[in-house]
Amino acid sequence: MTRINNSILSLYARMHSLRNREEGASMAEYGLLVALIAAVCIAATTALGEGVSDKFQEVADAI
Repeated sequence: MTRINNSILSLYARMHSLRNREEGASMAEYGLLVALIAAVCIAATTALGEGVSDKFQEVADAI
């Protein structure tokens, strides 16, 4: 009976270890996506910053 319990515990430990590695990979992928989204936002803000600022100034002047 002890041998069966040890086998079950060993299997559980291996499965738990595998699950943790997959979560780490998912977190890395999410981190890369967030970095990519941030880079796109910064690039868009830089490219469109002057035009947007001018439009806001026009609206402010009209008010």
